[in-house]
Amino acid sequence: MGHPMRGGGLWRRAGAGLAALLLVASGSGAVARAGQAPAPAPPPPPPSPSGAGDLARLDPRISEIMRKPEYRHAQWGLLQTGPGDGRVVHSMFPGQFFIPGSTAKLFSVSGTWRTLGTDHRFVTPVYAVGEVEGGTLTGDLDLVAQGDLTLGGRTRPDGTVAYTDLDHTYANDFPGATLTPENPLAGIDELARQVRASGITRVDGDVVVDDRLFAADPVLDPTPTPLIVNDNLIDLLTTPGDRPGGAARLDWRPRVAPYRVTSTVRTVAAGGPTAVTVTADEGGTRIRLSGTIAAGARPLLRTSPVTDPAAFGRTALIEALGRAGVRVGAAATGADPVGRLPRDYRGRQGVAAYTSPPYAQYAKLILKVSHNLGANLGICLMAVTAGSGQCADGFPVLARFLDRAGVDRAQVELMDGRGGNPNDRATPQALVEMLAYWQRGPDARLFREALPVLGVDGLLAENCRDCPARGKVFAKTGAAVGGDELNGRLAVGAITIAGYLERGGGRFDTFYAGVNGASTPTTDPAGVISIADDLARVAAYLQEAPGER
Repeated sequence: MGHPMRGGGLWRRAGAGLAALLLVASGSGAVARAGQAPAPAPPPPPPSPSGAGDLARLDPRISEIMRKPEYRHAQWGLLQTGPGDGRVVHSMFPGQFFIPGSTAKLFSVSGTWRTLGTDHRFVTPVYAVGEVEGGTLTGDLDLVAQGDLTLGGRTRPDGTVAYTDLDHTYANDFPGATLTPENPLAGIDELARQVRASGITRVDGDVVVDDRLFAADPVLDPTPTPLIVNDNLIDLLTTPGDRPGGAARLDWRPRVAPYRVTSTVRTVAAGGPTAVTVTADEGGTRIRLSGTIAAGARPLLRTSPVTDPAAFGRTALIEALGRAGVRVGAAATGADPVGRLPRDYRGRQGVAAYTSPPYAQYAKLILKVSHNLGANLGICLMAVTAGSGQCADGFPVLARFLDRAGVDRAQVELMDGRGGNPNDRATPQALVEMLAYWQRGPDARLFREALPVLGVDGLLAENCRDCPARGKVFAKTGAAVGGDELNGRLAVGAITIAGYLERGGGRFDTFYAGVNGASTPTTDPAGVISIADDLARVAAYLQEAPGER
């Protein structure tokens, strides 16, 4: 995220992760100091619709943070409003544009949620395109992709969507990413079983993935596709061997032809370097891991992209059909034969269908882990509801939603759904208006609890575990970070946080806090983590401040 300078390839990748993860990385260090007894609260200031407010009116601990030398050339923004009447509690430049980072997901996820509906479920069908006689289909099986974000790959037995606090989609940028235990091919396997249960035992044609729902739009990065299996990633898990000098152990998933993974990673002595490099051939199907991992180290997760999701899904389904007892005459690997697709499926026999959890569960996944692909996917799905296969046509749908929600659209500028485009901007006022919208409806609690919770889960799980604000701040975080080669440091375009502060008695204040234009002393990411730590403390101090409860 952000707009890296020349030579900043690392920070192009890391910036995307930082947009979601910096507050996690800060851990329980300085943030834990939020557990100090709060200073006496000054009286709330009068509304300040466009000005800087007054630092003297803030909790002195917040003022002290904002006056740090590292923010000498930066701009702070702050807005806190009470529930119901929107009474302004604190305000600093609420109408000024700030880089939102992943707090932009509050807009895109809200728009998708309301456009599709809380209980919307994706139904991915498989059709028999041909005649079925005596268990043999003379024709094709067509899987019609519907934009299901996980296709069963994260679905728990109770129907909820699983996530880890540090998602596998960030594994190449940050250590500590982990996998959910669910089978990433669960939905594909279920479709295959249903095909067999329909009576088909042989396909004398081909298997085709129909991905015509919408066209891939490279402006959205990462780029959504109508068929998504395991976030369009291959997971690569390296574990130390039994002794130094020995080969490390490798596990990977999902295992679908023609993907092949090899490893030359060696185990080194405890305390030695853990550094694993992943390379792939041009087609992405031959993946190689090299490097070292220290004895006794935790398993290290890396990922490699699936370069052709439709072809990948086709092969996965053919292999799953084989496991279910259905023989397919066509070769399992190769390009998706889209030229065989019919114009439509009227009159075709449906032989399988996978039904997803409700969209509210997907929204929770996207917000808890800052799932970039899922946030961008929402733009494409909104376009589909307008009858378009062009993802850009989702923005007018989002615009109309924001108008209905009472968000001043002139205070929002978006080119994607995740907050990763250099042009994305939003004011504190617009973000707070978005948050206030949810408080007025029946899904207020559902939306609030879909956000990371300070010291409890999601991307705020490791923050402020021992402070009074633990469990009382529900917020989305964001960041934009790039390189500064001129000064040998990191340019911190933005660190932001926005959400709800529990004030007691079932009342929740809406808030935004963010800083744009900060920088670090060196290229050490610890400097950025320190800034993110400051934002976590600001949120904690706002929640802790005594006042009307």
